[in-house]
Amino acid sequence: MMKTIEKEVYAELEEKKSRFLAFLVPIKTFDARLEALRVEHRKASHHVTAFRCIHDDDRIEEGAKDDGEPAGTSGMPMLKVLIGRDLINCGVIVVRYFGGTKLGAGGLARAYSGAASMAIDRADLVTWERIETRTATGRFEQTSDIERQITLLSLEVLERNYHEEGVDITLKGPQSALEDFDAFMEELNLY
Repeated sequence: MMKTIEKEVYAELEEKKSRFLAFLVPIKTFDARLEALRVEHRKASHHVTAFRCIHDDDRIEEGAKDDGEPAGTSGMPMLKVLIGRDLINCGVIVVRYFGGTKLGAGGLARAYSGAASMAIDRADLVTWERIETRTATGRFEQTSDIERQITLLSLEVLERNYHEEGVDITLKGPQSALEDFDAFMEELNLY
């Protein structure tokens, strides 16, 4: 089951006087946060990234950048942590301040993946579900039952259109909640 985050999380790791500042960020703010961190931490040696996001067609896009570290020693180990933790729609940015001692390929991989893991450990992970929209039609006398079910399932009402037969309600919410709503509507013989 895939998981994600709703808000940014920070963790810090020190390895042989190098500091690794890890920021676990929701994907919608990832690019802007990376640019802000580049400005905020101008004197940092590296701004290494890894991300995973899922598209509407269920295709997963993922990527990693080493930002000047030796190839494969930083971004890819962080991406493997995201994959291993089954995280989606988020990314990790690790800002490194060089401490004067080279860590070697293995040391870099451990430090970057360790910093990413620390940030994930501090995060409030939530189960990821696809958000969908749906339009339901009900008769006027059923409106209060339909509205009660919408509230119980914590669905968002995007629009209500009243017409001669009743109302069309456009809803938005997690796929599982909409499936429960569909079952409720079938019981009312509305679908």
